Amino acid sequence: MGSVRVERTEDGFIARNSRGGEIAVGDNAEGEAFTPVELLLAAVGGCNIVTVEPLTAKRGHRLVRLAMTVDGEKIEPTLLGPVTVTYDVELPEGDPKAREVFEAVADRVHRRACTVSRSLSKGTEVIVKT
Repeated sequence: MGSVRVERTEDGFIARNSRGGEIAVGDNAEGEAFTPVELLLAAVGGCNIVTVEPLTAKRGHRLVRLAMTVDGEKIEPTLLGPVTVTYDVELPEGDPKAREVFEAVADRVHRRACTVSRSLSKGTEVIVKT
């Protein structure tokens, strides 16, 4: 389904996909690199938002603004606690059903369609090969 290569470079670490996309990865707050935990939070947000947007629009309720904040906090030095997704939406004026449709779609996406959220919720095993 997907593969990403992460490697050390002269400037730090880079994650690359097979389509040529890259993102800087760091282990601290220096520079513009995302930490691995920030990438995980971005994956949760990205998976949800790119699925919610077209499904809401397909139902005839294109949102004026669609954004979200994804928060996570470590409960142990190497373990995240619950991840919270908070949507920031602006509904179209004069569309009384837009909120109902958006909330139903967002809930359904989280529970059934977002691979990242579902995988975290179910505790997907990570296998390390050396």
